[in-house]
Amino acid sequence: MRAIETIKNIWKIEDLRKRILITLLLVLIYRFGTYIVLPGIDPKDLTALGEQTRGGLMALLDMFSGGAFSNASIFALGIMPYISASIVMQLAAIVIPSFQKMQREGESGRKKINQWTRYLTVIVLILQGSAYLVNLNVQLRSAGAAMPTDWWFKVSSTIIMAGGSMFVLWLGERITDKGIGNGISFIILIGIIARLPHSLFEEFTSRVTEKSGGLVMFLFEILFLLLVMAGAILLVQGTRKVVVQYAKRIIGNKQYGGARQYIPLKVNAANVMPIIFAQAIMFIPISLAGFSSKGENSAFMQAFMDNTGFWYNFVFALLIIAFTYFYTAITINPTQMADDLKRNNGFIPGVKPGKATKEFLDEIMSRITLPGAIFLAIVAIMPAFARILGISQGFAQFFGGTSLLILVGVVLDTLQQIESHLLMRHYDGLLKSGRIKGRTGSIAAY
Repeated sequence: MRAIETIKNIWKIEDLRKRILITLLLVLIYRFGTYIVLPGIDPKDLTALGEQTRGGLMALLDMFSGGAFSNASIFALGIMPYISASIVMQLAAIVIPSFQKMQREGESGRKKINQWTRYLTVIVLILQGSAYLVNLNVQLRSAGAAMPTDWWFKVSSTIIMAGGSMFVLWLGERITDKGIGNGISFIILIGIIARLPHSLFEEFTSRVTEKSGGLVMFLFEILFLLLVMAGAILLVQGTRKVVVQYAKRIIGNKQYGGARQYIPLKVNAANVMPIIFAQAIMFIPISLAGFSSKGENSAFMQAFMDNTGFWYNFVFALLIIAFTYFYTAITINPTQMADDLKRNNGFIPGVKPGKATKEFLDEIMSRITLPGAIFLAIVAIMPAFARILGISQGFAQFFGGTSLLILVGVVLDTLQQIESHLLMRHYDGLLKSGRIKGRTGSIAAY
């Protein structure tokens, strides 16, 4: 009955209650918008588009948009263009000195970077909106239907979809300010969860009526899914704590410093970014195959178009390991960490400040990144194993990959915020012992 008591405590806190209700209201608005079809499109003609989004890159885009992509909705482009623009700005801040300078300007610099991110998002939306309409026209023609071809329809539909995505971004920011959790991450989470009931029911029906194993096999799949989720939680929360001691300073009659703290170095500091980068590269063979007839595709190309095949997943896993090291190297700076410790009179016991501290931190990151990268690669290719075992395409996507890591990470972050509100009002936390740890420092799902 502890769960009921926790819910009662949550409802007693007025501020937390309002935040949860506002979050639910904004989520309902978002879900309602995913079913509003573009003007001039007949929903009955979208069968071919729905079939196209059952696998590959289209399935990933449809999942992140909560089904809006396959519905030809005003929210069809979803929040992913903003995520793409944010990733570009992150990389730009590493290699372009002017953006590095803006990062060091504090709050004003952050506002400038956010403004540039929005400008870039609009450009990406216009490009993706035009490409979406071209693909939509092809799918409608294959279904024996057609969409308006005049220039006004194309321009207005692109503007509507771009405006819809910016409205989704606005909803995410309102959830962050007035709701609970990180709004943009929460929007992506809702899009992923929205497909879970249908996929679960489809797999259950398939196991009971068509496939072998029946109900027992379905229950085994659910148990296996829970084990994979537990492993993903370990990956997201895994940290290596480095002890840091701060020197004592006596000013007047008071003593300052002398405290012992920890630097939490994450086992998976790159989060889902290596999977996103690796997937982008693995979709290149599929894109190249689209420019040639099926007969012209070589055995090499065919091998990399089969996402359940050995070579596809082997190369995919190697790319993830490589990108994990790359992204960790550009985001975690041991030199800066060592300088910050020295500036604040901190040191690692048994290690000299300065260069020795930098080498010590770099060595630790190298050691913990390898198992984290291998575990991340295993999680990423887990849906392929699920497909080989006979699990349907829609349900297999929840057994690993980007969707599972985002789902686990965002849920942990949201529960951590709820627990913080409870503890501030002197209520018990969500767990009997210990506290929930989220993805420290994460600002979005990616």
